[in-house]
Amino acid sequence: MKPLLILSIFVLILLAGCRRSETAVADSARAEEPARDQGEIVLPPDSPKLKRIRTLLVTAAQYPAEELIAPGKVEANPNRISRVLVPVPGRVRHVAAGLGDAVSEGQVLLTMESAEAGAAFAVQTQAQAHLRQSRAALSKAEKDLARVRDLYEHRASALKEVTGAENDLTQAQASVDEAAAELQSARYRIEGLGLKPESPTREVAVRAPISGKVLEISVAPGEYRNDTNAPLMTIVDLSTVWITSEVPENALRLITTGERIQIELAAYPDEVFEGRVRRIADTLDPQTRTVKVQAELDNRAGRLRPEMFGRIRHSHGTRSVVAVPETAVLEGSGSRTVLVERGPGRFASVPVKTGEVRKGVVPVLEGLKAGDRVVVDGAILLRSR
Repeated sequence: MKPLLILSIFVLILLAGCRRSETAVADSARAEEPARDQGEIVLPPDSPKLKRIRTLLVTAAQYPAEELIAPGKVEANPNRISRVLVPVPGRVRHVAAGLGDAVSEGQVLLTMESAEAGAAFAVQTQAQAHLRQSRAALSKAEKDLARVRDLYEHRASALKEVTGAENDLTQAQASVDEAAAELQSARYRIEGLGLKPESPTREVAVRAPISGKVLEISVAPGEYRNDTNAPLMTIVDLSTVWITSEVPENALRLITTGERIQIELAAYPDEVFEGRVRRIADTLDPQTRTVKVQAELDNRAGRLRPEMFGRIRHSHGTRSVVAVPETAVLEGSGSRTVLVERGPGRFASVPVKTGEVRKGVVPVLEGLKAGDRVVVDGAILLRSR
């Protein structure tokens, strides 16, 4: 009987010790949790959480007073796009440039054999023959007039013969002028084909009208082309590009032609490019209530490509606004708050109105003032209950 009594007493003592241990652990856990006092979050001075919370002093910075921000897209400079056409119908013999190739102004893009080139040289030959005949007729008319005048002076011919000889000379001179004009026209035609009048040929070379890159091509050797209005290639000079943006109607007053603007592109998130506004559309899109604005950017490095997406940014004037790191702003229930340190271990949740994030820094328009100290790291430790 006594051993059973001793065992029962031992079990009771053990259970009492466990209860005291559980109570101590719970008390320790409650000590670790932040307490709340009149809307403030309070940590005891010996709480290890204080070592994991980092705060920062709020300072003021200059931010735009009014700012225009609108999405944009990179496009080729419309003033530097050339669509290559065939000057005359003919058969393509050789294509010297391919898609994506860089070409220089005057470079041969393709050669073609054309009957019209041969016809142009034939017209030149006919004009040359006509001119020689006209000059020979003019020389004869000049000699006939001199002979008739000599006879008239010696009373061996009538005045009407002199008058007739003078008319013949005038007509011969007109015929020479007409033949010379025909020859010049034939030469202009030949030169317009990119050929030399003194080198007859049926082969025509099509040359690049500007320097740039071949972005479109629709021709192959052996094809016969008779449509002189259908482009064979599209060459674009990408040394400058445009960014086109649809600016809301209520923000149009913030931008004018000639102003410099900043451009941010999704392809280069850590860079800001600069451009100059070249054109603001004269009409408003009635569906979107926006106006097309186009700015020009330097692209000699070749990093900007048509169809890249980004946005334009332009501001007028600045104002002093306090700013905090992006990590200090807490999101929740459709509102934004920051944790302000009121004293050692004492923190308060303050609602704020913020502007747009810029490089990890958030302007605070309402709720904070310079000199406040906010939590920038470890805020989760203060939101545990």
